[in-house]
Amino acid sequence: MRNKDELYDFRAFGLAIKAARTKKGMTRDEASALIPIDPRYLTNIENKGQHPSLQVLFKLVTLFHLSVDEFFYPRTEPEKTTRRRQLDSVLDSLSDKELAIVEATANGIMQAKEAEKA
Repeated sequence: MRNKDELYDFRAFGLAIKAARTKKGMTRDEASALIPIDPRYLTNIENKGQHPSLQVLFKLVTLFHLSVDEFFYPRTEPEKTTRRRQLDSVLDSLSDKELAIVEATANGIMQAKEAEKA
């Protein structure tokens, strides 16, 4: 039996799952098939904040490279945010030549930030 005084509200987690899924261009049916769960279960997690089982939670954060720290410890600065984990996933798929372009771009942004401070 569920306690009416739930300790954690999963709505923010559900919204993050939905955002990560749509960013990947993946439908609920496609994501559900990979986990595997019923697409309606995923819909309820994303839209209603339904509490996922621990196994489903693990599979979702692994599939979409999400950091649970930002959901369970919102007041502390997580080591890697969801955005950083997603970027790491993209960077892992790039060649050394492509990474050099990304690095040069990042260095250009840092130089522009320093110039704004001066």
